[in-house]
Amino acid sequence: MKLFLRLFSVFTLVFVLAACGNADKSSSSDSGSKDGKKTVIEYWHVNAETQGGQTVNELVDAFNAQSKTTKVVAKFNPDMYKGLMQNLQAEAAAGKAPAVVQVGWAFKDYFSNNFSYTSPQEVIDQNFPEDKTFLKDYFNKNVMDLAVNSDGKQVGIPYSLSSPVLYINRDILRKAGLNENGPKTWEEVKEFSKIIKEKTGKNGFYLQEPADNWATQALLESNGAQMITDNKATFASNEGIKAYQLWADMILKDKSAVHLSWDQGVQSFIDGNVAMAYTTIAQRSNIQNNAKFDVAAIKSPAWEGKEVKLPAGGAMLAITAKDQDQQKAAWEFMKYLYSVESMAKWTEGTGYVPPRKDVAEAENGLKKYLEENEMMQAAIEQMDGIVPWTSFPGDAGLQAEQLLLDARDQILGGSVSVEEGLKSTEKAINEILK
Repeated sequence: MKLFLRLFSVFTLVFVLAACGNADKSSSSDSGSKDGKKTVIEYWHVNAETQGGQTVNELVDAFNAQSKTTKVVAKFNPDMYKGLMQNLQAEAAAGKAPAVVQVGWAFKDYFSNNFSYTSPQEVIDQNFPEDKTFLKDYFNKNVMDLAVNSDGKQVGIPYSLSSPVLYINRDILRKAGLNENGPKTWEEVKEFSKIIKEKTGKNGFYLQEPADNWATQALLESNGAQMITDNKATFASNEGIKAYQLWADMILKDKSAVHLSWDQGVQSFIDGNVAMAYTTIAQRSNIQNNAKFDVAAIKSPAWEGKEVKLPAGGAMLAITAKDQDQQKAAWEFMKYLYSVESMAKWTEGTGYVPPRKDVAEAENGLKKYLEENEMMQAAIEQMDGIVPWTSFPGDAGLQAEQLLLDARDQILGGSVSVEEGLKSTEKAINEILK
């Protein structure tokens, strides 16, 4: 137990040193409105029903039940963090804004360059003198620095930390005559996938495909590629092309892997139609609760002879409320989310590792949960491989992400070669970055 907790505690330190569906409850902005004596605020998040959406609802409902001053309305944004940024653009153009938003690590600079926000400490200093040292007391400085932008400003507070893991269906692996503990390298993933298809008829592999390139970055950079170097896109290197080619060959040549949306891919794994799924540890709860087979989560595969490099997943919470009442309500809600009990509930409901430093060992936190839950260990044990999630500089974030997504669909759809797709996309992104 002591070793396990020590590994869990080391997670955050190493993570930083390496630095790095919930249905809508409201379709319109309630910012600035009142519900009796309560200030009504919106909380924008990206947690679908299968990835923390239920826990968001539970936390919001519990907060609303105990707060005498604030009512929170949760709003789910599809297409993950990119979709939230796009929706926030539309809201800002209309002169509106939610009070609290989740901002993915890849959009930290884009968000701070394009939207109005207030540092949480500033809101605390102006309105909550009793909480003056809250952030200093409960968060390591290195963890807080994750939410500092390239200009050195504290944009928000880290909320979700994750890394990609490989979920495996041990029943299918055994049926195919393979090691039930799964592959250790990407080369073995390809071989396992091909054998599974040949011997069982099941699809062997799925790599998550949401509206971002998080998992793709892990695949490429673990092979020695760099998504960006000195503010210039450099992913179309020989190493990047080779890594992408393995993925494309599994889908187009071997026909042992599937090219599906994120929800479809994860569901196919849960339904037993895909033997291995490479996706975030934040899917742990969904997979663990719904899979009807011998399921396990193992560490991210490495490339033969190379070190694993895994982009930090998750998000920070930022205050976008403009008037003082909204800002005060935003901090009251955020303080609730960052309590030991709420952080523990968030981890149990998702798989995200909490950024608050005292949650793992607290009796009212995760102590018992970690003793009983083995599927978290893969994410904890591989944190020495964490690197920052690529954030393209300036205002290019959304455009660069979309160009990479377009290239992904073209390559995996077979309309362009890996080399052509990556090189043309790299060139297009660098034109934007000039």
